[in-house]
Amino acid sequence: MRRVVALVRKEFLQIGRDRRTLAMILVLPAMQLLLFGYAINTTVDHIPAVVLDQVQDRSSRAFVAALQNSGYFDVAGQVQDVAQVRQAVDQGTARAGFIIPPEFSRNLLAGRPAQVQVVIDGSDPNYAQTVLFAATTVGQARSAELLAARLERLGRGRPTGELPIELRPTVLYNPSIASATFMIPGLIGLILQFQTLILTTFALVRERERGTLEQLLVTPIKPWELMAGKLIPYTVLAFANITVALAFGIFWFQVEFAGNLLLFLALSVVFLFSSLGTGLFVSTVSQTQGQAIQTTLFLLLPSILLSGFVFPREAMPLPLHDLGYLIPLTYFLKILRGIVLKGVGLDALWGEVWPLALFGVVVFTLSALRFRKQLA
Repeated sequence: MRRVVALVRKEFLQIGRDRRTLAMILVLPAMQLLLFGYAINTTVDHIPAVVLDQVQDRSSRAFVAALQNSGYFDVAGQVQDVAQVRQAVDQGTARAGFIIPPEFSRNLLAGRPAQVQVVIDGSDPNYAQTVLFAATTVGQARSAELLAARLERLGRGRPTGELPIELRPTVLYNPSIASATFMIPGLIGLILQFQTLILTTFALVRERERGTLEQLLVTPIKPWELMAGKLIPYTVLAFANITVALAFGIFWFQVEFAGNLLLFLALSVVFLFSSLGTGLFVSTVSQTQGQAIQTTLFLLLPSILLSGFVFPREAMPLPLHDLGYLIPLTYFLKILRGIVLKGVGLDALWGEVWPLALFGVVVFTLSALRFRKQLA
C-alpha cells in the first residue's frame, strides 16, 4: 500500500502542476451544467412582429392589442406597405408580419369572416410552428370575444356561422417547415468552424511537440511566411468541406439554395478568417495536443449552444443571450440561413457581416502578435 500511496501522491502532484488542465476539469462540468440548463429551452415567446394596419380603427387596434397582450408577440412597429413586411422578415427584425386588409372592419360589422394575413418566417421550424399556434390562439380568443359581444347585443339566441376573424398564414422560405432545411445551413457553419479550429490548432502544436518548429526558425523563412504556409492548406481544405456539405445538403436533403453563391463564398472567407485566428490563438496558449483539445472543446461547447445552431437565442436568459454576441458562429449562422434559405443580399446581412469581420481582424491580429512574440 505504501507504493500505491506514493503513486497516488505523485499523480496528484502532476495534476496540480498542470494548472490549466486542472482548471478545465473543475470548471467545465459547472459550465456545461449552466449552459445546458439555461440554453436548452425550446419555449419561444415575445416573438418580434410587425403590423400593416390598413384600417386604423377601433376593431383593428383591438386585434393588435390582443396580439401584444397575448405574451407571444412583441409588436416591433407599424409598417406602411406589404413590401416593408417582407423586408422586416427578410432582415430578421421580425419573425412574423400581420396584414390587416381595408375591409376588415366592414366584414366584422356585416357578420362575414374578416381575414388577416400572417406572414411567417419559416427558416426556423421552431419559430414557425410557435407563430402558427400563437396566431391561431389569439385569433380564436379574439373571435370568442366578438361572438360574446354579438350575443349580448342581440340578447337572444346564439350567433351561428364562421368565426369572425379568419387567419390566412403564409410560410416563407420553408413552406413545409422541414427541420432539415433549417439544420443543414447551420451544420455547414459548425463543420467549417470545427475543421478550421481543430486542424489549425493541431498543426502548430504538433510542430512544437516534435521540435520541428525551432528547426524552421533557423531557416530564412519569416514568421508571417510560416503562418501563411501553415494556414493556407487548411483554408483550402475548409472550402472543400464547404463544397461537399453544401452539395450534400442540396442534392441529398433537397435544400433549395435561394441566394447568391459568390456572396456565400465571400462571406465564408470572412468567417474563416475569424475561425483561423481563433485556432492560431489556441495554438499559442497550448503546449501539448492534449491542452489544445481541451481548449478547443471549451470553445466549441458555447458555440453550439449559444449561437442559435439548435436552440432559439431569444428563449435564453439575457446574460447567455448577450454572451452569444461574442461567438462568431452566431453571426455566420444568420448569414448562412439568410443566403441559403431567404436569398437575401449584403444589404440585409450587413448587420451580421461587420461584427464578424471586426472579430476576425481583432483575434487574428492578437494571435499573430502573440505567435511572433513566441518565435522571437
